[in-house]
Amino acid sequence: MGDLDGVLARRTLLRTAVAAVVGTSAVPLLGACDNGSGTGAAADYFGGAGAQPLDVVIFNGGFGEDYAKAHEAMFVQRFPGTKVTHTATKTIHDDLQPRFAAGTPPDVMNNDGADAFVIGTLVNEGALCDLTELLQAPSLDDPGAKVGDALVPGTVAAGTFNGKLYSMNYAFTVFGLFRDASLWDRQGWQPPKTWDEFMALAPKIKAAGVAPWAHAGQYPYYMGWPIADWIQKIGGREAAMKIDNLEPNAWRQDAVQTAISMVIEMVRKGYVLAGSDKLSHTESQQALIDGKAALLPCGTWLENEMKDTLPAEVKLTIAPVWSAAAGDKMPYETVRASAAGAFVVPTKAVNKAGGLEYLRIMLSRPAAQKFSELTRSLSCVAGAADAVTGSAGLTSAAAVMKQAGTNTISWRFSDWYGDLDKAWQAAIAEVMSGALTTPATFSAKLQRAADAVAKDSSITKFTRDE
Repeated sequence: MGDLDGVLARRTLLRTAVAAVVGTSAVPLLGACDNGSGTGAAADYFGGAGAQPLDVVIFNGGFGEDYAKAHEAMFVQRFPGTKVTHTATKTIHDDLQPRFAAGTPPDVMNNDGADAFVIGTLVNEGALCDLTELLQAPSLDDPGAKVGDALVPGTVAAGTFNGKLYSMNYAFTVFGLFRDASLWDRQGWQPPKTWDEFMALAPKIKAAGVAPWAHAGQYPYYMGWPIADWIQKIGGREAAMKIDNLEPNAWRQDAVQTAISMVIEMVRKGYVLAGSDKLSHTESQQALIDGKAALLPCGTWLENEMKDTLPAEVKLTIAPVWSAAAGDKMPYETVRASAAGAFVVPTKAVNKAGGLEYLRIMLSRPAAQKFSELTRSLSCVAGAADAVTGSAGLTSAAAVMKQAGTNTISWRFSDWYGDLDKAWQAAIAEVMSGALTTPATFSAKLQRAADAVAKDSSITKFTRDE
Protein backbone atom coordinates (compact mmCIF):
# COMPACT_ATOMS: atom_id res chain seq x y z
CA MET A 1 0.00 0.00 0.00
CA GLY A 2 1.63 2.27 -0.15
CA ASP A 3 3.37 3.74 -0.12
CA LEU A 4 1.29 3.49 -0.89
CA ASP A 5 2.10 3.46 -3.15
CA GLY A 6 4.53 3.06 -1.56
CA VAL A 7 2.81 2.90 0.84
CA LEU A 8 4.18 2.40 3.36
CA ALA A 9 7.32 3.35 4.98
CA ARG A 10 9.43 1.08 7.14
CA ARG A 11 13.21 0.61 7.39
CA THR A 12 13.60 -1.31 10.67
CA LEU A 13 13.87 -5.02 10.05
CA LEU A 14 11.05 -7.22 11.29
CA ARG A 15 10.99 -10.59 9.64
CA THR A 16 8.85 -13.59 10.40
CA ALA A 17 9.44 -16.72 8.41
CA VAL A 18 7.15 -19.67 8.83
CA ALA A 19 7.40 -22.75 6.67
CA ALA A 20 4.30 -24.79 7.29
CA VAL A 21 1.16 -26.10 5.77
CA VAL A 22 -1.34 -23.36 6.53
CA GLY A 23 -4.43 -24.57 8.39
CA THR A 24 -7.93 -24.23 7.03
CA SER A 25 -9.93 -23.35 10.11
CA ALA A 26 -9.38 -19.58 9.99
CA VAL A 27 -11.51 -18.82 6.94
CA PRO A 28 -14.75 -20.02 5.34
CA LEU A 29 -14.54 -22.56 2.54
CA LEU A 30 -13.96 -21.15 -0.90
CA GLY A 31 -16.07 -24.01 -2.19
CA ALA A 32 -19.14 -22.02 -1.23
CA CYS A 33 -18.42 -19.62 -4.09
CA ASP A 34 -17.09 -22.14 -6.62
CA ASN A 35 -20.43 -22.58 -8.39
CA GLY A 36 -19.37 -26.00 -9.64
CA SER A 37 -15.89 -24.95 -10.79
CA GLY A 38 -14.08 -27.42 -8.56
CA THR A 39 -12.84 -29.52 -11.48
CA GLY A 40 -11.26 -28.92 -14.85
CA ALA A 41 -9.52 -25.78 -16.08
CA ALA A 42 -11.44 -23.46 -13.77
CA ALA A 43 -10.09 -25.26 -10.69
CA ASP A 44 -6.43 -25.06 -11.72
CA TYR A 45 -6.55 -22.65 -14.64
CA PHE A 46 -2.78 -22.12 -14.85
CA GLY A 47 -1.91 -25.81 -14.46
CA GLY A 48 0.05 -27.50 -11.66
CA ALA A 49 -0.38 -24.85 -8.96
CA GLY A 50 -0.56 -27.44 -6.19
CA ALA A 51 2.10 -29.77 -7.55
CA GLN A 52 4.90 -28.07 -5.64
CA PRO A 53 5.32 -25.73 -2.63
CA LEU A 54 4.26 -22.09 -2.78
CA ASP A 55 6.69 -19.41 -1.57
CA VAL A 56 4.95 -16.18 -0.51
CA VAL A 57 6.70 -13.02 0.72
CA ILE A 58 4.56 -10.26 2.26
CA PHE A 59 5.43 -6.69 3.23
CA ASN A 60 4.61 -6.45 6.93
CA GLY A 61 3.54 -2.81 7.12
CA GLY A 62 0.32 -0.94 7.73
CA PHE A 63 -1.86 -3.85 6.62
CA GLY A 64 0.04 -6.40 8.69
CA GLU A 65 0.27 -10.03 7.62
CA ASP A 66 -2.89 -11.66 8.98
CA TYR A 67 -4.79 -11.12 5.75
CA ALA A 68 -2.05 -12.93 3.84
CA LYS A 69 -2.21 -15.88 6.23
CA ALA A 70 -5.95 -16.05 5.57
CA HIS A 71 -5.36 -16.03 1.82
CA GLU A 72 -2.69 -18.70 2.14
CA ALA A 73 -5.15 -20.85 4.07
CA MET A 74 -7.60 -20.43 1.19
CA PHE A 75 -4.89 -21.55 -1.22
CA VAL A 76 -4.25 -24.74 0.77
CA GLN A 77 -7.98 -25.31 0.95
CA ARG A 78 -8.14 -25.15 -2.82
CA PHE A 79 -4.97 -27.20 -3.33
CA PRO A 80 -4.89 -29.61 -0.35
CA GLY A 81 -1.53 -30.75 0.92
CA THR A 82 0.40 -27.86 -0.62
CA LYS A 83 3.20 -26.56 1.57
CA VAL A 84 3.12 -22.77 1.83
CA THR A 85 6.15 -20.84 3.02
CA HIS A 86 5.03 -17.53 4.52
CA THR A 87 7.63 -14.79 5.00
CA ALA A 88 6.77 -11.33 6.33
CA THR A 89 9.33 -8.52 6.27
CA LYS A 90 9.64 -4.75 6.31
CA THR A 91 12.72 -4.77 4.07
CA ILE A 92 11.57 -6.27 0.78
CA HIS A 93 14.45 -5.12 -1.41
CA ASP A 94 17.23 -5.89 1.06
CA ASP A 95 15.87 -9.36 1.74
CA LEU A 96 14.99 -10.35 -1.81
CA GLN A 97 17.62 -8.70 -3.99
CA PRO A 98 20.07 -11.58 -3.35
CA ARG A 99 17.37 -14.08 -4.30
CA PHE A 100 16.56 -12.26 -7.53
CA ALA A 101 20.28 -12.07 -8.33
CA ALA A 102 20.64 -15.80 -7.70
CA GLY A 103 17.60 -16.64 -9.84
CA THR A 104 15.63 -18.00 -6.85
CA PRO A 105 12.89 -15.41 -6.19
CA PRO A 106 9.65 -16.28 -4.38
CA ASP A 107 6.58 -17.41 -6.30
CA VAL A 108 4.59 -14.32 -5.34
CA MET A 109 5.82 -11.13 -3.71
CA ASN A 110 4.10 -8.14 -2.13
CA ASN A 111 6.43 -5.32 -3.19
CA ASP A 112 5.76 -2.41 -0.84
CA GLY A 113 7.25 -0.06 1.75
CA ALA A 114 10.22 2.27 1.87
CA ASP A 115 12.55 -0.59 0.93
CA ALA A 116 10.51 -1.80 -2.04
CA PHE A 117 11.96 -2.51 -5.46
CA VAL A 118 11.30 0.11 -8.12
CA ILE A 119 8.75 -1.79 -10.20
CA GLY A 120 9.84 -0.07 -13.41
CA THR A 121 13.36 -1.39 -12.88
CA LEU A 122 12.16 -4.98 -12.42
CA VAL A 123 10.03 -4.65 -15.55
CA ASN A 124 12.99 -3.35 -17.54
CA GLU A 125 15.10 -6.27 -16.33
CA GLY A 126 12.49 -8.80 -17.44
CA ALA A 127 12.15 -10.02 -13.87
CA LEU A 128 8.33 -10.02 -13.69
CA CYS A 129 5.62 -12.06 -15.40
CA ASP A 130 3.00 -10.37 -17.55
CA LEU A 131 -0.21 -10.81 -15.53
CA THR A 132 -2.62 -10.11 -18.38
CA GLU A 133 -3.67 -13.78 -18.51
CA LEU A 134 -4.75 -13.51 -14.86
CA LEU A 135 -7.41 -10.99 -15.87
CA GLN A 136 -8.77 -13.46 -18.42
CA ALA A 137 -9.02 -16.39 -15.98
CA PRO A 138 -12.47 -17.55 -14.80
CA SER A 139 -13.61 -15.79 -11.63
CA LEU A 140 -13.86 -18.02 -8.56
CA ASP A 141 -17.09 -16.21 -7.70
CA ASP A 142 -18.69 -16.77 -11.10
CA PRO A 143 -16.99 -19.08 -13.64
CA GLY A 144 -18.98 -17.33 -16.34
CA ALA A 145 -17.13 -14.09 -15.58
CA LYS A 146 -13.47 -13.16 -15.76
CA VAL A 147 -11.23 -12.14 -12.85
CA GLY A 148 -10.69 -8.72 -14.39
CA ASP A 149 -14.43 -8.00 -14.46
CA ALA A 150 -14.55 -7.55 -10.67
CA LEU A 151 -11.78 -4.97 -10.35
CA VAL A 152 -12.28 -1.35 -9.35
CA PRO A 153 -11.66 0.97 -12.32
CA GLY A 154 -8.05 2.12 -12.41
CA THR A 155 -6.62 -1.06 -10.87
CA VAL A 156 -5.23 -2.41 -14.12
CA ALA A 157 -3.83 0.97 -15.17
CA ALA A 158 -1.98 1.29 -11.86
CA GLY A 159 0.02 -1.87 -12.58
CA THR A 160 0.47 -1.44 -16.32
CA PHE A 161 3.80 -0.56 -17.93
CA ASN A 162 3.82 0.22 -21.65
CA GLY A 163 0.65 -1.72 -22.28
CA LYS A 164 1.32 -4.82 -20.15
CA LEU A 165 0.15 -5.64 -16.62
CA TYR A 166 3.06 -6.57 -14.37
CA SER A 167 1.73 -5.61 -10.95
CA MET A 168 -1.58 -6.49 -9.32
CA ASN A 169 -2.07 -3.63 -6.88
CA TYR A 170 -4.41 -5.16 -4.33
CA ALA A 171 -5.18 -2.53 -1.70
CA PHE A 172 -7.42 0.22 -3.02
CA THR A 173 -5.99 2.96 -0.87
CA VAL A 174 -7.57 6.33 -0.27
CA PHE A 175 -5.11 9.09 0.66
CA GLY A 176 -6.02 12.34 2.35
CA LEU A 177 -6.01 14.24 5.62
CA PHE A 178 -6.86 12.25 8.72
CA ARG A 179 -8.29 13.81 11.86
CA ASP A 180 -9.80 12.59 15.12
CA ALA A 181 -13.44 13.50 14.47
CA SER A 182 -14.27 13.31 18.18
CA LEU A 183 -11.64 15.99 18.98
CA TRP A 184 -12.83 18.22 16.14
CA ASP A 185 -16.44 17.86 17.28
CA ARG A 186 -15.56 18.80 20.86
CA GLN A 187 -13.67 21.86 19.67
CA GLY A 188 -16.31 22.84 17.13
CA TRP A 189 -13.77 22.83 14.27
CA GLN A 190 -14.88 22.22 10.71
CA PRO A 191 -12.54 20.44 8.27
CA PRO A 192 -11.09 23.10 5.95
CA LYS A 193 -12.14 22.85 2.32
CA THR A 194 -9.94 25.72 1.11
CA TRP A 195 -6.50 27.12 1.85
CA ASP A 196 -8.11 30.27 3.23
CA GLU A 197 -10.26 28.21 5.60
CA PHE A 198 -7.19 26.37 6.85
CA MET A 199 -5.30 29.60 7.39
CA ALA A 200 -8.23 31.02 9.37
CA LEU A 201 -8.59 27.86 11.46
CA ALA A 202 -4.91 27.07 12.10
CA PRO A 203 -4.35 29.88 14.69
CA LYS A 204 -7.41 28.68 16.64
CA ILE A 205 -6.13 25.09 16.63
CA LYS A 206 -2.71 26.26 17.77
CA ALA A 207 -4.28 28.39 20.53
CA ALA A 208 -5.97 25.22 21.84
CA GLY A 209 -2.54 23.67 22.35
CA VAL A 210 -2.73 21.46 19.26
CA ALA A 211 -0.45 21.61 16.22
CA PRO A 212 -2.52 22.12 13.07
CA TRP A 213 -0.38 19.64 11.09
CA ALA A 214 1.98 16.71 11.58
CA HIS A 215 3.78 14.42 9.13
CA ALA A 216 6.18 11.49 8.99
CA GLY A 217 9.40 13.42 8.40
CA GLN A 218 11.60 10.32 8.31
CA TYR A 219 9.69 9.28 5.20
CA PRO A 220 9.20 12.44 3.08
CA TYR A 221 6.91 10.71 0.60
CA TYR A 222 4.14 10.85 3.22
CA MET A 223 4.24 14.64 2.86
CA GLY A 224 4.67 14.19 -0.87
CA TRP A 225 1.16 12.79 -1.16
CA PRO A 226 -0.71 16.00 -0.25
CA ILE A 227 1.78 18.14 -2.17
CA ALA A 228 1.22 16.08 -5.31
CA ASP A 229 -2.54 16.17 -4.69
CA TRP A 230 -2.47 19.96 -4.55
CA ILE A 231 -0.43 20.12 -7.76
CA GLN A 232 -3.04 18.05 -9.60
CA LYS A 233 -6.03 19.82 -8.04
CA ILE A 234 -4.59 23.17 -9.05
CA GLY A 235 -3.35 22.25 -12.51
CA GLY A 236 -5.59 19.33 -13.40
CA ARG A 237 -4.56 15.93 -14.76
CA GLU A 238 -2.63 17.73 -17.49
CA ALA A 239 -0.19 19.03 -14.89
CA ALA A 240 0.43 15.53 -13.55
CA MET A 241 0.83 14.00 -17.01
CA LYS A 242 3.46 16.59 -17.96
CA ILE A 243 5.48 15.66 -14.89
CA ASP A 244 5.04 11.89 -15.29
CA ASN A 245 5.89 12.09 -18.99
CA LEU A 246 9.08 14.08 -18.33
CA GLU A 247 7.98 17.03 -20.44
CA PRO A 248 10.37 20.03 -20.51
CA ASN A 249 9.83 22.50 -17.64
CA ALA A 250 7.00 20.41 -16.18
CA TRP A 251 8.25 21.07 -12.65
CA ARG A 252 8.16 24.82 -13.29
CA GLN A 253 4.39 24.87 -13.82
CA ASP A 254 2.37 27.38 -11.80
CA ALA A 255 0.58 24.47 -10.10
CA VAL A 256 3.87 23.28 -8.58
CA GLN A 257 4.82 26.77 -7.47
CA THR A 258 1.44 27.39 -5.82
CA ALA A 259 1.36 24.07 -3.99
CA ILE A 260 4.86 24.47 -2.58
CA SER A 261 4.12 28.08 -1.60
CA MET A 262 1.32 26.85 0.68
CA VAL A 263 3.54 24.31 2.38
CA ILE A 264 6.40 26.77 2.84
CA GLU A 265 4.00 29.20 4.50
CA MET A 266 2.66 26.46 6.82
CA VAL A 267 6.21 25.74 7.96
CA ARG A 268 7.14 29.42 8.29
CA LYS A 269 4.11 30.23 10.44
CA GLY A 270 4.75 27.34 12.81
CA TYR A 271 1.63 25.36 11.93
CA VAL A 272 3.58 22.08 11.74
CA LEU A 273 4.14 20.03 14.90
CA ALA A 274 7.62 20.80 16.21
CA GLY A 275 10.01 17.97 15.41
CA SER A 276 7.79 16.45 12.71
CA ASP A 277 10.73 16.37 10.33
CA LYS A 278 12.31 13.75 12.63
CA LEU A 279 9.21 11.59 13.26
CA SER A 280 8.66 8.07 11.97
CA HIS A 281 5.33 7.14 10.42
CA THR A 282 4.02 5.57 13.63
CA GLU A 283 5.27 8.45 15.79
CA SER A 284 3.43 10.99 13.64
CA GLN A 285 0.32 8.82 13.68
CA GLN A 286 0.51 8.50 17.45
CA ALA A 287 0.74 12.29 17.70
CA LEU A 288 -2.58 12.51 15.87
CA ILE A 289 -4.17 9.87 18.12
CA ASP A 290 -2.85 11.60 21.26
CA GLY A 291 -4.38 14.92 20.20
CA LYS A 292 -1.04 16.63 19.66
CA ALA A 293 -1.84 17.30 16.01
CA ALA A 294 -5.10 18.08 14.24
CA LEU A 295 -4.36 16.89 10.70
CA LEU A 296 -2.09 14.17 9.29
CA PRO A 297 -1.55 13.13 5.66
CA CYS A 298 -1.84 9.36 5.42
CA GLY A 299 -3.58 6.47 3.69
CA THR A 300 -6.36 4.17 4.78
CA TRP A 301 -4.04 1.63 6.39
CA LEU A 302 -3.70 4.08 9.33
CA GLU A 303 -6.46 2.68 11.53
CA ASN A 304 -5.22 -0.89 11.26
CA GLU A 305 -1.58 0.04 11.74
CA MET A 306 -2.36 1.87 15.00
CA LYS A 307 -5.01 -0.52 16.34
CA ASP A 308 -2.90 -1.50 19.37
CA THR A 309 -2.73 2.10 20.66
CA LEU A 310 -6.03 3.43 19.33
CA PRO A 311 -8.52 4.31 22.09
CA ALA A 312 -12.16 3.55 21.37
CA GLU A 313 -13.10 7.22 21.73
CA VAL A 314 -10.74 8.31 18.92
CA LYS A 315 -12.53 8.33 15.57
CA LEU A 316 -9.96 8.47 12.79
CA THR A 317 -11.68 10.02 9.79
CA ILE A 318 -10.35 10.91 6.35
CA ALA A 319 -11.15 13.87 4.08
CA PRO A 320 -9.63 15.19 0.83
CA VAL A 321 -6.87 17.80 0.96
CA TRP A 322 -8.25 21.31 0.77
CA SER A 323 -8.54 23.32 -2.43
CA ALA A 324 -5.90 25.96 -3.08
CA ALA A 325 -8.11 28.60 -4.72
CA ALA A 326 -11.34 29.10 -6.65
CA GLY A 327 -9.45 28.66 -9.91
CA ASP A 328 -8.43 25.05 -9.22
CA LYS A 329 -9.08 22.78 -12.21
CA MET A 330 -10.39 19.94 -10.01
CA PRO A 331 -12.98 20.30 -7.21
CA TYR A 332 -12.44 19.90 -3.48
CA GLU A 333 -13.97 16.41 -3.52
CA THR A 334 -11.13 15.20 -5.75
CA VAL A 335 -9.09 12.59 -3.88
CA ARG A 336 -6.03 10.45 -4.43
CA ALA A 337 -7.32 6.91 -4.61
CA SER A 338 -5.52 4.12 -6.30
CA ALA A 339 -4.75 0.46 -6.22
CA ALA A 340 -1.50 0.09 -4.29
CA GLY A 341 0.37 -2.65 -2.48
CA ALA A 342 1.88 -4.34 -5.53
CA PHE A 343 1.73 -8.13 -5.87
CA VAL A 344 4.00 -9.60 -8.53
CA VAL A 345 4.99 -13.03 -9.84
CA PRO A 346 8.69 -13.22 -10.79
CA THR A 347 9.58 -14.77 -14.14
CA LYS A 348 12.02 -17.15 -12.44
CA ALA A 349 9.53 -18.31 -9.81
CA VAL A 350 9.58 -22.09 -9.42
CA ASN A 351 5.78 -22.26 -9.02
CA LYS A 352 4.50 -19.56 -11.38
CA ALA A 353 1.15 -21.31 -11.69
CA GLY A 354 0.84 -21.27 -7.91
CA GLY A 355 1.64 -17.58 -7.79
CA LEU A 356 -1.02 -16.81 -10.38
CA GLU A 357 -3.62 -19.02 -8.67
CA TYR A 358 -2.80 -17.32 -5.36
CA LEU A 359 -3.60 -13.96 -6.96
CA ARG A 360 -6.79 -15.39 -8.46
CA ILE A 361 -7.88 -16.45 -4.98
CA MET A 362 -7.00 -13.01 -3.59
CA LEU A 363 -9.26 -11.44 -6.21
CA SER A 364 -12.32 -13.45 -5.14
CA ARG A 365 -14.98 -11.71 -3.04
CA PRO A 366 -14.47 -13.88 0.10
CA ALA A 367 -10.72 -13.16 0.08
CA ALA A 368 -11.21 -9.45 -0.55
CA GLN A 369 -13.82 -9.19 2.18
CA LYS A 370 -11.46 -10.93 4.59
CA PHE A 371 -8.79 -8.37 3.67
CA SER A 372 -11.15 -5.51 4.52
CA GLU A 373 -12.25 -7.14 7.78
CA LEU A 374 -8.67 -7.64 8.94
CA THR A 375 -7.15 -4.36 7.69
CA ARG A 376 -10.11 -1.96 7.84
CA SER A 377 -9.22 -0.94 4.30
CA LEU A 378 -10.66 -1.26 0.82
CA SER A 379 -9.37 -3.76 -1.73
CA CYS A 380 -9.37 -3.54 -5.52
CA VAL A 381 -12.35 -5.95 -5.71
CA ALA A 382 -15.42 -3.80 -6.25
CA GLY A 383 -18.02 -3.99 -3.49
CA ALA A 384 -16.20 -6.58 -1.41
CA ALA A 385 -16.11 -4.31 1.67
CA ASP A 386 -19.78 -3.30 1.54
CA ALA A 387 -20.71 -5.61 4.42
CA VAL A 388 -17.75 -4.68 6.63
CA THR A 389 -18.70 -2.42 9.56
CA GLY A 390 -17.20 -1.04 12.76
CA SER A 391 -14.47 1.15 11.26
CA ALA A 392 -14.71 4.94 11.21
CA GLY A 393 -11.80 5.13 8.80
CA LEU A 394 -13.23 2.61 6.35
CA THR A 395 -16.69 4.22 6.49
CA SER A 396 -15.31 7.71 5.87
CA ALA A 397 -13.08 6.45 3.04
CA ALA A 398 -16.08 4.89 1.31
CA ALA A 399 -17.97 8.19 1.66
CA VAL A 400 -15.03 10.16 0.28
CA MET A 401 -14.84 7.86 -2.74
CA LYS A 402 -18.56 8.20 -3.39
CA GLN A 403 -18.33 12.01 -3.28
CA ALA A 404 -15.27 12.04 -5.53
CA GLY A 405 -16.91 10.11 -8.34
CA THR A 406 -14.53 10.23 -11.29
CA ASN A 407 -12.43 13.02 -9.75
CA THR A 408 -9.47 10.96 -8.64
CA ILE A 409 -5.77 11.69 -8.53
CA SER A 410 -2.95 9.39 -9.61
CA TRP A 411 0.78 9.73 -10.17
CA ARG A 412 3.37 7.43 -11.76
CA PHE A 413 6.82 9.07 -11.71
CA SER A 414 7.72 7.61 -8.31
CA ASP A 415 7.02 4.08 -9.57
CA TRP A 416 8.74 4.67 -12.89
CA TYR A 417 11.94 6.51 -12.01
CA GLY A 418 13.82 5.80 -8.79
CA ASP A 419 16.29 8.70 -9.08
CA LEU A 420 13.51 11.23 -9.67
CA ASP A 421 11.62 9.91 -6.66
CA LYS A 422 14.74 10.30 -4.50
CA ALA A 423 15.12 13.91 -5.63
CA TRP A 424 11.43 14.54 -4.90
CA GLN A 425 11.71 13.20 -1.37
CA ALA A 426 14.95 15.06 -0.68
CA ALA A 427 13.43 18.39 -1.77
CA ILE A 428 10.33 17.80 0.37
CA ALA A 429 12.52 17.07 3.39
CA GLU A 430 14.28 20.39 2.87
CA VAL A 431 10.96 22.24 2.67
CA MET A 432 9.63 20.67 5.86
CA SER A 433 12.82 21.32 7.81
CA GLY A 434 12.74 24.97 6.78
CA ALA A 435 15.95 24.73 4.77
CA LEU A 436 14.26 25.32 1.41
CA THR A 437 12.21 28.50 1.42
CA THR A 438 11.37 29.40 -2.19
CA PRO A 439 9.16 27.59 -4.71
CA ALA A 440 11.59 28.45 -7.50
CA THR A 441 14.39 26.54 -5.76
CA PHE A 442 12.14 23.53 -5.28
CA SER A 443 11.13 23.52 -8.94
CA ALA A 444 14.73 23.93 -10.11
CA LYS A 445 15.90 20.91 -8.09
CA LEU A 446 13.15 18.67 -9.45
CA GLN A 447 13.52 19.89 -13.01
CA ARG A 448 17.25 19.08 -12.98
CA ALA A 449 16.48 15.58 -11.73
CA ALA A 450 13.73 15.07 -14.32
CA ASP A 451 15.95 16.33 -17.15
CA ALA A 452 18.71 13.94 -16.10
CA VAL A 453 16.30 10.99 -16.32
CA ALA A 454 14.94 12.20 -19.68
CA LYS A 455 18.43 12.43 -21.16
CA ASP A 456 19.62 9.06 -19.86
CA SER A 457 19.21 6.63 -22.74
CA SER A 458 19.83 3.66 -20.46
CA ILE A 459 16.52 4.31 -18.66
CA THR A 460 13.39 2.94 -20.30
CA LYS A 461 10.75 5.69 -20.47
CA PHE A 462 7.07 5.22 -19.72
CA THR A 463 4.15 7.44 -20.66
CA ARG A 464 0.55 8.02 -19.64
CA ASP A 465 -2.29 9.74 -21.49
CA GLU A 466 -4.94 9.96 -18.78
